[in-house]
Amino acid sequence: KKKGKPIASNQPKKDFGFVTIVAGEGLAEIFKGLGVDSVIEGGQTMNPSTEDILNAADSVNADVVFVLPNNKNIILAAQQAASIVEGKKIVVIPTKTIPQGITAMINFEATRSAKENEDAMVESLSTVATGQLTYAVRDTSIDGKEIKKNNYLGLGDKGLAAVGTDMNTTLIDMLDTFVNDDSELISVYYGQDIKEDDANELVSQIEEKFDGVDVELQYGGQPVYY
Repeated sequence: KKKGKPIASNQPKKDFGFVTIVAGEGLAEIFKGLGVDSVIEGGQTMNPSTEDILNAADSVNADVVFVLPNNKNIILAAQQAASIVEGKKIVVIPTKTIPQGITAMINFEATRSAKENEDAMVESLSTVATGQLTYAVRDTSIDGKEIKKNNYLGLGDKGLAAVGTDMNTTLIDMLDTFVNDDSELISVYYGQDIKEDDANELVSQIEEKFDGVDVELQYGGQPVYY
């Protein structure tokens, strides 16, 4: 990797910029649509380094660069980048999941100061609950639940939320652990291994189960997580 800063001089200088870490082309497009300047390819198996985050922040021609890690394992690297960056300020919003990152971006307002935005973005994280659907690579036991290889796993913010042999049933069981009367919107981001028709069928089942909650479907394209 060549040392030296990426060229940012061809972009007009602005007050605020954004760097985020994400896996999946659909999710990357969603963040770009929300105003993110630089998207680093990341994910469970490809955690970017402090240097990767610094390089991305350097490429953004802004005085303050907000970094959204979207993964608890990347927050520390982002904080290290913030402590050694020169010539600008990095503000880490400690997002642990993709939906938290999206929520933080929606709560940014250009008319506010950096500190006001940081406070508003951090506060918004508590308004979103995240579930992720994946599969078991081997027989195991988590949180007292017996899991067989290739079972579907629904992972919530507090750990394992659901286990099952049917994908849609497991996902709805997982949603059932955190969707409540205050929930307004369920956003479903389907991964690279899922067909759009199957995702639409799942949305129909979610709408039937959680009457009165809006459900939206987006292409995420993420690996590993259905």
